[in-house]
Amino acid sequence: MKSFLEHVAEDVITKYGTDLSKVTVVFPNKRTQLFLNELLAIKADKPLWAPSYKTISELFCDNTDLVKGDSIKLVCEAYKSFVSCTGSQETLDQFYGWGQLLLSDFDDIDKNMADASCVLKNISDLHELDGMPYLTDEQREALQKFFGNFTIGDESQLKERFLKLWDKLEGIYNNLREHLFSQGIAYEGMLYRDVVEKGQIEFDRDMYLFIGFNVLQKAEQRLFEMFRREGKARFYWDFDKSYMATSDIASVNSEAGKYIRENMQLFPNELASYDEEVYDNFSKPKKICYVSASTENVQARYMNDWLKDETRYKVGKKTAVVMCDELMLPAAIHNFPEEVESVNITTGYPLNQTAVATLVMQMIELRNFGFSPSNGYFRQSFVLQLLSHPYSAYISANSDLLRIKIKENKMYYPTTEQLSVDDNLALLFSTVNNTEEMAAWIVNVLKLIAGKEDDDPLYNESVFRMYTLCNRLLGLIRTGDLAIDTMTFQKLMSQLIGTTTVPFHGEPAEGIQLMGILETRNLDFDHLLILSCNEGNMPKGINDASFIPYAVRKAYGLTTPDNKVSIFAYYFYNLIQRATDVTLVYNNSTEGINTGEMSRFMLQLIVEHSFDIERINLKTGQMPSLVQKGDIVKDEKVMSALNALSSISPTAINRYMRCPLQFYYNNVANIKENEDDEDEGMSNRIFGEIFHKAAEIIYKSIIGTNRIVTASAITDILKDKREIEQIVDRAFRAIIFNGDEDMARKFKYNGLQLINREVIIRYVQRLLEIDKDLTPFRIMDVETSVYDEMTVTTSEGRKTIKIGGWIDRLDQITDVERGCERIRIIDYKTGGGRPQNITDVNDIFKRPVDRQRHTDYLLQTMLYSLIVRRDNKLNERQLGVSPALLFIQHTLEENYDPTICIGKDKVYDIADYASDFQEGLKGIVTEIFEPDIPFRPATDVSLCAGCPYKQLCEV
Repeated sequence: MKSFLEHVAEDVITKYGTDLSKVTVVFPNKRTQLFLNELLAIKADKPLWAPSYKTISELFCDNTDLVKGDSIKLVCEAYKSFVSCTGSQETLDQFYGWGQLLLSDFDDIDKNMADASCVLKNISDLHELDGMPYLTDEQREALQKFFGNFTIGDESQLKERFLKLWDKLEGIYNNLREHLFSQGIAYEGMLYRDVVEKGQIEFDRDMYLFIGFNVLQKAEQRLFEMFRREGKARFYWDFDKSYMATSDIASVNSEAGKYIRENMQLFPNELASYDEEVYDNFSKPKKICYVSASTENVQARYMNDWLKDETRYKVGKKTAVVMCDELMLPAAIHNFPEEVESVNITTGYPLNQTAVATLVMQMIELRNFGFSPSNGYFRQSFVLQLLSHPYSAYISANSDLLRIKIKENKMYYPTTEQLSVDDNLALLFSTVNNTEEMAAWIVNVLKLIAGKEDDDPLYNESVFRMYTLCNRLLGLIRTGDLAIDTMTFQKLMSQLIGTTTVPFHGEPAEGIQLMGILETRNLDFDHLLILSCNEGNMPKGINDASFIPYAVRKAYGLTTPDNKVSIFAYYFYNLIQRATDVTLVYNNSTEGINTGEMSRFMLQLIVEHSFDIERINLKTGQMPSLVQKGDIVKDEKVMSALNALSSISPTAINRYMRCPLQFYYNNVANIKENEDDEDEGMSNRIFGEIFHKAAEIIYKSIIGTNRIVTASAITDILKDKREIEQIVDRAFRAIIFNGDEDMARKFKYNGLQLINREVIIRYVQRLLEIDKDLTPFRIMDVETSVYDEMTVTTSEGRKTIKIGGWIDRLDQITDVERGCERIRIIDYKTGGGRPQNITDVNDIFKRPVDRQRHTDYLLQTMLYSLIVRRDNKLNERQLGVSPALLFIQHTLEENYDPTICIGKDKVYDIADYASDFQEGLKGIVTEIFEPDIPFRPATDVSLCAGCPYKQLCEV
């Protein structure tokens, strides 16, 4: 079937020959000219002098001295006019979104040649409506109805604010146009109006061919009329007879032909309007299929299957995939089958979905929220976030080493000097004092990473697009057009990135066409796949966002939702009218904002045409399954890594008991968990470390040479809260700054830290109070490590491994009730949990692990107790050793005793339970090193939800 452009090409060659040097072809957009140029060459079948091509916008620009301003500059100018006319204190980022809306309204007024003074007339002048003879009765009635809602007795705040803004719109409009004219720039509608009102057209060609237009705004109509009056214009209209009917009983889809019918009365068609070959295509056979899918991703995967049909992918540019929702672009790009060799993508890739957008926003956040100008230091989380970005490696080869150093050395407040390990990192963490410096800083960093991936077009294009955007903002800031602070700059950047796309480069006239609906104008395809053809996408959800209400718009001939529905109806029918193979896919899900409705145009096809439409319902085909992975066999490589372990801790043993696979990833494969500390190190883990450090400082300060803690020593500390506060402050500095005194001196608490500081102070006070009741007692050691050796027998023979870890506190007390001394292994717990008593030692080693009983806590403190019990140096007198878990939050209980219990009995001496404990522990350690027992996934799948390695355990 011949395309519309083929018929046009034949007609042009017939009427004007092959010397088209005096002909200009005008299209609604640029893309179509490439296809027509190719067809003209084919139809001429000999050397051809091609015509010049212009878009309608370029034709207007050629006939005025005004230059179309870029969107950022125009919004900035609109903001100045808005502030000037209203005295508003609103910031630019607050204004930006509806500033674009304001410009859109002004653009619509000018393109439709409406009298702005009348459209934006003050409501107080309602009586003057009767004196406007140019209004029709229908228009006057619409205005009276609208303004009637805002008259006597109306005191609603919303309407009052609307009336105040409405009163200023005409002033803003005139002020903006005046400022733009003085600079020689304009928004598009203003430029169009200037051309039409001056009426001075330069005809540099003998003939102008206007091809494939649909709706014409008043300014475009007037321009067409100027060319027609001079006898220099011919018009080619694309339509189908099926939607050109005008009778009262015409089909509903005749709305698609609304504007073509009007335009052809003013500008006659060059092609024979009743030529059946050109304009009677809906009467010809078509294969049409409706496909319902539950998600957008299912639609994208269906595209893959649809394109594998060789009748589709082998014909290249005669096949198109059209996205009614262009947000589907990333999913569509990744679902082209291997059989497709070339693709032409006509719509841009969203800049906010690229890595460079993330990099820039992280840089701005670093400066706005992650840096303290008064103290000269950065906040660790913002620095690590930036250094973890994949592009940081392009900034400096030392980025990853610096990131590791910051984490290992607990540099929670690194300075510029500490971060500037080379020139490029010095730039990344250089001083930025204002918005101009911030914009220049981003531009310079983007220069560093430009061209680092020569084989990745998306990388290079996205970096270039971001550089262009930031450089433009820098230029506006330097000229004074954009006077904003850095916080406003961040919000503005976010909005601009969200509305910017990265263009794809290629040969438009080759390969499968992946398009948005607007790019399909004037193009015909044999095979069509239309995705997301839902109500709300086709036609586009009619967003009535405007400062000019519907009734006023309708009265003055501005664009209304009615116009938009007719426009999209034309796009839809025009797209499919010459296709022979049409598949329309829609999302049937009703979740969220989705309605699950197919487009109204799809319903019209069913009702108004006799096509035999096939129906397909796609399902995801997914079944719920447990997160699990096959066993990891202990082969030679695994056993080599396992046997290389020199020691094993209670934490590792508990990890193995929860999930052997987690033990493998962490302890054997050495894939460490991310430490997701909150900013300034105030995670639960760091909170506990600060408390432990504070307790260590206190007890080291009050024990004498004999290591005895007395009641008077504790009383002296408790009397002076300032001393406890100073100790807690020392603990904060020691943990957060890792002993860096320079940074510690600059340290100031933020709100979260102040709260945690106060809680730790109270915890320390409570610890001292309960310890006072035990005095006198002896502190044997604090924050010390204990290890012992364990020998197990596996199928490979005997294996000896060191086992142990760190003890929070080792003390010796006098048990008054029992009349003897005993040693306690104290494990501080700052959390709110508390283990339930176990019935016997075997409960500690049962699997799946009983998380309610916190048996992992019990295993750790009992293991340390057993080691100390057997150590002749630590326990020369062979005293009984008690495992103890001291939960600070529960110390207010009467007669609180941290000694753990088995059943109802307190464990006064671990020796009483040593045999059973040793047997259970040895069984676990033997299993770990037994070659014939693989690392298996957890039997309790609920553990997988919070596992840091769950992404490695795919089904």
